[in-house]
Amino acid sequence: MRKSNRAAAGAAAWQAVQHSARPGAPGLGERAAAIPRMLVSRLRGDYADLSVPRLLVYILAVAYVASPIDLVPELFVPVLGLADDVGVAVWLATGLMGESERFLRWERRDDRVQGHVVG
Repeated sequence: MRKSNRAAAGAAAWQAVQHSARPGAPGLGERAAAIPRMLVSRLRGDYADLSVPRLLVYILAVAYVASPIDLVPELFVPVLGLADDVGVAVWLATGLMGESERFLRWERRDDRVQGHVVG
């Protein structure tokens, strides 16, 4: 990964952390805990704001980071091989944190419509 790409990925991750520090915004723990609920709601068809193509890209990113097969193998170019995994992981985490915040807003709006209170 080029230095400029690493810097951009780091800046995006930092922005997500800073964004979560706003008053009234869900914290990182709350967002992370919402991800399984978001996926279940999406798979049941209740939450349509997470598109199927985006969900597939997230799944592919998880598979890429978890897979022992990389585009740039660590064996040949150790720094670049690790950097591409880190870049994908940062992109994935940043994307999921944004998606989970949108899901939490949707969930709260949906509970208000149905007359429930979300803690």
